[in-house]
Amino acid sequence: MTGRPGPAALRVRRAVEAWHRDRGAPPRVAVALSGGADSLALLAGALAAGLETTALVVDHGLQDGSRDVAESAAATARRLGAGARVLPVAVDGAGGPEAAARSARYAALDAARDGAPVLLGHTLDDQAETVLLGLGRGSGARSLAGMAAWAEPYGRPLLGVRRTETRAGCAELGLVPWDDPHNADPRYTRVRLRTEVLPLLEDVLGGGVAEALARTAAQLRDDNDALDALAPAPSGEELAVADIAGLPPALRRRVLRAWLAGRGARALTAGHLAAVDALVSDWHGQGPTAVPGGTSGRRLQVSRAGGILSAW
Repeated sequence: MTGRPGPAALRVRRAVEAWHRDRGAPPRVAVALSGGADSLALLAGALAAGLETTALVVDHGLQDGSRDVAESAAATARRLGAGARVLPVAVDGAGGPEAAARSARYAALDAARDGAPVLLGHTLDDQAETVLLGLGRGSGARSLAGMAAWAEPYGRPLLGVRRTETRAGCAELGLVPWDDPHNADPRYTRVRLRTEVLPLLEDVLGGGVAEALARTAAQLRDDNDALDALAPAPSGEELAVADIAGLPPALRRRVLRAWLAGRGARALTAGHLAAVDALVSDWHGQGPTAVPGGTSGRRLQVSRAGGILSAW
């Protein structure tokens, strides 16, 4: 680093220190480094906080020269005093290129972290965009709660830091971030939220929208945690309707979500959950409903018979 830490770099460092202190995390961490301003500022902040830091750079191989970008990011990490590894991945999973890249990235990070928590560079702006995406999809309170500061093994120390601060922090330290062209491509919904929707909301509502959305996420996360703690834990491969029919909907659906997850369901939406809940709350002899999950690419079939829910 050629520059001295100014207010933005200090803000990032203090955010990392607060995250680390609040969770009693070990002094050894990994940082998912793309080379962009957010992850680069996070890496510098982790090192400034005195953490033993390894940069994990995932090369998705989706752009020409991606290997060079990854190696450059790793070289910057080593120059700053961190360890660094480049992790090439094959992006060929289901769900479209974005989902497949995300799955490949997280799998690579988990395999390479060597027991250390992995810090991600998501900022307050990313949180606001996530809440807006959930709102537009009608995904319910769980989606509107956004991203968690800690969801083992992933930590997000910068959820209270603005994207402008990470870029300013890099400038203060003499670090030149890489600008991913995907982050300016209007074909991606999140890019249009970032460049069109949020600026319009800020203008119409007089500013402070991103911060307000992030506060909403934090409040809903607290509410969700409280309700999750109140919901009875399901056990067994089948679920008796009588055991959950009298619960308030918010608790009943949490029981169903936990039960379905135990049976292999994944990527459940509010629509999937509502359809399964109807087998309890609006029963009129309907047939099975399908949710994502199961084996060999099959969908999980959920049915009711004799007052018992089964999934196969």
